[in-house]
Amino acid sequence: MRGEWVAYAGARQGRAFLPSASTCPLCPARDGGLGEIPFEQFEVAVFENRFPAFSSAATPVDLPGIETAPSHGRCEVVVFSDDHRAGLGSLSEDRLALLLEVWGARVEALGQDHPYVLPFENRGEEIGVTLHHPHGQIYAFPFIPVQARRAAEAQAEAPVIERLLHGAGQLVIEEREHALAFVPPFAMYPFESWIAPRRRVPGPQTLSDAERLDMARLLGRTVRRLDALFGAPMPYILTVQCAPRGFEATFHMTIDIRPFRRDAGKLKYLAGVEQGSGVFLADVLPEDAAARLRAVSADYPA
Repeated sequence: MRGEWVAYAGARQGRAFLPSASTCPLCPARDGGLGEIPFEQFEVAVFENRFPAFSSAATPVDLPGIETAPSHGRCEVVVFSDDHRAGLGSLSEDRLALLLEVWGARVEALGQDHPYVLPFENRGEEIGVTLHHPHGQIYAFPFIPVQARRAAEAQAEAPVIERLLHGAGQLVIEEREHALAFVPPFAMYPFESWIAPRRRVPGPQTLSDAERLDMARLLGRTVRRLDALFGAPMPYILTVQCAPRGFEATFHMTIDIRPFRRDAGKLKYLAGVEQGSGVFLADVLPEDAAARLRAVSADYPA
C-alpha cells in the first residue's frame, strides 16, 4: 500500500541478548576465550553479522498477490574499540577519524554490488540494544529504501544540505573550518543533531583528511554534549547518510543523531500519531534545542 519493503529474518531471534562483560562476544579474545575478534587488542574491527537481516543466502518466497524478492544483501558489525566501556564520546579524535575512514571504505566496497549502504549505531537499552560493547552496523540493501530515495531526489532537485548549512544561524551547535554540527530546522526528535562537511561529498569515502578530522572532532563533542544535557548517556540512533546509487553527483552526506530522551528521565516514544500517520510531534523547538546543546560542555566525562 505504501510501496515499501519489509524484510523477514526469523533466524535473528537467536542473537545474543545483553551478555555480561565477561562473556561479551565483541571483546578481544583473551586468555583462550572465544569471541568474534581473535585478537588481544584492536582499534576498529569489521566482520559479517552472524544474524543478518540481508544475506547472499536468502531464498525467494512466493506470496500470491504480493510482490516478493529474496533479501539479498550484506550485514556487517563494526566494533569501535576493544574497550568494553568506551563509546563515541570517549574515543580520541584520531580513533573517530579512523572510524570515518572505515565507514568510507566499507561503503565504497559494498556499494559495488548493492544500490544502498547504511552505516548506523544504536545506543542504549532504551532503543533495544542487545550488546553493550561499543559497536555499530552496516547494512547493504538490495534496493534503495523509499526514505533514502526521497531524500536523494530532493537533493538532486536543489542543494538542500548546502542551503541548510549557509542558513543555520541560531541552529548551529558548533562549527569547524570544514564541518558543522547543527540542529535541523525540521528536527523530528528533541535535540536531534546533524554533522555535515561544508563541502558536498556523497559519503565518508570521499572526505579529505582535514574534513575527516573536523567531522571526527564534532562527532565526539556532539555525543558528549548530548550526554551532558541530562547528566547520563543519551540513548540514540546514529545514521551515516550516504548517496544511493545514481545520486553520487548531487548527494551531500550527513551524520544524523536522533536522541530518544526529551527530558531528564523522560523518553521520546513514537506513539499513535507518529506510528499511525508518520507525522512526528516534537516537544522542543529546534532553536531551543541548539541553544541548550551549545550551553552544555562538550568536555563532559564520557
